[in-house]
Amino acid sequence: MTTTRVAALRQPGDAGAAAATASAPAASAGPASTAPLKTSRFRIPGEGSSTAISVVTVAVLLALWLVVTNLGWVKPLFLPSPQAVGEQFLDYVRGTANDKPLWEHFAASMLRVFSAFALACLTAIPIGIAMGMSRWARGIFDPPIEFYRPLPPLAYLPLIIIWFGIDETPKILLIYLSCFAPLALAARSGMRSATQEQINCAYSMGASYTQVIRHVILPSALPDILVGMRIAIGFGWTTLVAAEMVAANTGLGQMVLNASNFLRTDIVVMGIVVIGVVAYLFDLLMRWIERVVAPWKGRM
Repeated sequence: MTTTRVAALRQPGDAGAAAATASAPAASAGPASTAPLKTSRFRIPGEGSSTAISVVTVAVLLALWLVVTNLGWVKPLFLPSPQAVGEQFLDYVRGTANDKPLWEHFAASMLRVFSAFALACLTAIPIGIAMGMSRWARGIFDPPIEFYRPLPPLAYLPLIIIWFGIDETPKILLIYLSCFAPLALAARSGMRSATQEQINCAYSMGASYTQVIRHVILPSALPDILVGMRIAIGFGWTTLVAAEMVAANTGLGQMVLNASNFLRTDIVVMGIVVIGVVAYLFDLLMRWIERVVAPWKGRM
């Protein structure tokens, strides 16, 4: 009786479904059902997964440096010992070295780099956004940016000195130019991060063009802009030595260049280590800002 009622409730189109249901146990009983499911072993490592490896790598490099220099395998003129570099660092921190204290060099370099970086953010990011939105802006700004971007800063440094003299302006301008290109290109690339589905969804909910730009496109572009800021601040620090070649009295780059003229390799290595550590701390700071400002990165 039950079978008769079920058959009466079925529509004519249910015959195929019934056949598929009836054949499902037979299909599952085949050899394919006994095969084990294969799962991918590939996993994307997190940022913290390599911290221990990095610490061990740094410790090994420091130990190798200590052994090589203390056993006399390399002359101190070419590679000073960690003890000599540490002594010079303490002398500069205390102000007992035959030079200005370290904090004066550090403050001068920070002022130059961050002044140029702030100017680059204020100009390059809006230009990059305009390049991503308008073909006119892209056609105007893309040729000069792509022309000077591959040029090393020392190539156009003499021209900047001729145009702007030897005061602080050419130093800041040189660092500014090294920060400008990666910021503009990152902002331009970020403007294309929003998918068409997100834009159409915002329009279907009654958003205006300005609201789509503000609430959809710019949040999608923000992670790329922050990455561009990380790259730009790194380029700014790499240009620091070249910028402070222009008649500078203070600055980390000037300290390194002045020490190299007197073959003070211990001061040169100390300055390089300070510049590298500060640059790494800046990168960590930018990563933290990126996590705080754009927590949705990789989830959209």
